[in-house]
Amino acid sequence: MKTIELPIQILSSTGLTEQELKQEIAIMLFQKEKLTLSQASKLAQQDLLQFQYTLASRKIPVHYDLEDFEKDLATLKDLGRL
Repeated sequence: MKTIELPIQILSSTGLTEQELKQEIAIMLFQKEKLTLSQASKLAQQDLLQFQYTLASRKIPVHYDLEDFEKDLATLKDLGRL
């Protein structure tokens, strides 16, 4: 795993803790569809449900399109739940 180093002055100038900065970066990358929900939650150091609540509190939709829906339907059918 690679790490990114930031000068302490940069972190201090944001007024955010290291954890908060990670969360902000994760949210931004998720919004830009550069990270999946799972990847972003890991970067934010939150479990998946907690990260979804964070997104919801900011009115940021979880990316879920027709293709995702059709895959979920197929999975439910395969599991005998539909």
